[in-house]
Amino acid sequence: MCDTLVALGGVTADGVALFGKNSNREPNEAHHVVRIPAANHVAGSKVKCTHIEMPQVSHTFAVLLAKPFWIWGAEMGANEHGLTIGNEAVFTKVAYEKGPGLIGMDFLRLALERARTAGEALHVITQMLEQYGQGGNCGFAHKTYYHNSFLIADPDSAWVLETAGREWAAERVRDVRTISNGITIGSRWDEASPNLVKLAVDRGWCTRSEQFHFGRCYSDPLYTSFSRCNDRQCRTTDALTAQRGRITVHTVMQALRDHGPQGSRPYAPDRGIRNFEVCAHPGFGPIRATGTTGSMVSHLAPDGATHFVTGTAALCTSLFKPAWVDADVPGQAALPGGTYDEATLFWRHEALHRATLRDYATRLPLYAGEREALEQGFVDEALARRRESSRVHAEFGQACFAKAARAELAWLERVEAMPRRTHAGWLYERAWTGFNREAHMPVR
Repeated sequence: MCDTLVALGGVTADGVALFGKNSNREPNEAHHVVRIPAANHVAGSKVKCTHIEMPQVSHTFAVLLAKPFWIWGAEMGANEHGLTIGNEAVFTKVAYEKGPGLIGMDFLRLALERARTAGEALHVITQMLEQYGQGGNCGFAHKTYYHNSFLIADPDSAWVLETAGREWAAERVRDVRTISNGITIGSRWDEASPNLVKLAVDRGWCTRSEQFHFGRCYSDPLYTSFSRCNDRQCRTTDALTAQRGRITVHTVMQALRDHGPQGSRPYAPDRGIRNFEVCAHPGFGPIRATGTTGSMVSHLAPDGATHFVTGTAALCTSLFKPAWVDADVPGQAALPGGTYDEATLFWRHEALHRATLRDYATRLPLYAGEREALEQGFVDEALARRRESSRVHAEFGQACFAKAARAELAWLERVEAMPRRTHAGWLYERAWTGFNREAHMPVR
């Protein structure tokens, strides 16, 4: 379950398009941020995606990928031309192809490596979808199958692309647009697969073409409802719409950190077995089996895109740090896996994240204010450097990642020194005991 959003330049504070996404995966499915340089490829060569090989193109663009460690593709990413894409799982009535095939994250990376603009990326994905279909396991510890939607943005334009099997519809973004884990396109679109309406009529999902509505006809009602996608999409849309004309990088970050309506009680991640917010926390039961494992926000200036990535889970405990496509991402040399590894950024942060969860209400305030101030400094200084050289980007990125590491170490010491004042519900505690055991988390 994920959330992706975009605001085009006409509604942002500085006239620059903004993109953001939370990647929600299994709690021990480590997130990895990596830069892949541009490359030339010999004629006839193949590219090995997550499950299948396919013909390679003669040239692939440099890309910045934020991805589950074991998957070839990515949940979100950008390329050297400022093209940025995020994907979402959607659940439909079309049967899932469970044999090896292209998964949504593979489509995303293939489009980033092969397209310059959002329009080109749309056509790269739809052409491959029609040729290869989509299929194969998308889950880490538990096999999972789904179809995909995409939010595709460049400095000048954006598209929503939603799919069901080999059928699809696409809508051009006008100003603000967000997607979650449901089909949002209805009876109007800008482009679509030729058989989209006919298939629905033939299968009895609507009686005639005049009644066709993509979301109502194709969505699996059970899984779509349990994903809480409508609630989350409304939250992110409202957050951006309320700031129309004043939307900044910080606005997007705050939208991604949303924990939903608070009411009379402050947010608590252990509350409920059906709660699933934009900043998602795993808990007990199948609906809360995933959480936010990594996040990305992009400032898509035509004269130089700047990206901010966490590389770490639980956005409310994480720091966005600057990254550029022209410089390697600091602290990512060691590839994380599905168990604790102190040499990797993701798992070092898990020590802070999981210690905070033991008494969220007491421990998060110990460093939340410092995190926000440090992050705002990273954003302001990075945007001021967007036109500078790759050497400057590399040096500044390294400094920010190092400063973040020192801060998180100090926060961990502070958190562990604070005695627990509250205790989570036993179902939540039981779930995290299992997650920690599976990850071989050290006992502190």
